[in-house]
Amino acid sequence: MSIEIPGYRPGTWVLDPSHSEVTFSVRHMMISKVRGSFAIKNATLTAPENPLEAAVEASVDVASVDTKDEGRDTHLRSADFFDVENFPTMEFVSTGARVEDGDFFVDGDLTIRGITKPVSFEFDFGGFGTDPWGNYKAGASATTVINREDFGLTWNAALETGGVLVGKDITINLDLQGALQA
Repeated sequence: MSIEIPGYRPGTWVLDPSHSEVTFSVRHMMISKVRGSFAIKNATLTAPENPLEAAVEASVDVASVDTKDEGRDTHLRSADFFDVENFPTMEFVSTGARVEDGDFFVDGDLTIRGITKPVSFEFDFGGFGTDPWGNYKAGASATTVINREDFGLTWNAALETGGVLVGKDITINLDLQGALQA
């Protein structure tokens, strides 16, 4: 199976970190959401003629976690959560791409805290274009939801109202821009 993506060009695409972002959200006290972000260390897309055969590898700097609260960020970096001393990066390696009911998905293995689990990101292509310096660029957004406990992120605190401080489901959002390498 093959698909057509207007503007798609085969080659090696490298992520532009100044125009890309990894963000997340999680329920707090079961009544609101906390949002945060991570810095992307690197990401590469190897794109053959058929977009469904593309391969993605990406790495995120876990110590860069930023929820706009230094105390919380320090706790997230600790062994209670990400344990950045022993697990400084999160990794994603694609295992395939597919189209379902007109939606584009990239499947792969996500590794957090040394635990690898399969995930599927739903992608939305923003388009392609040439910047003022002659670089051919692509933009896309993607999202997935993971259960943090599947990755060993099990710390929590009970609330007297019967709930917990931190929800299990984490929504991960990617806003990406990459450049085709010459």
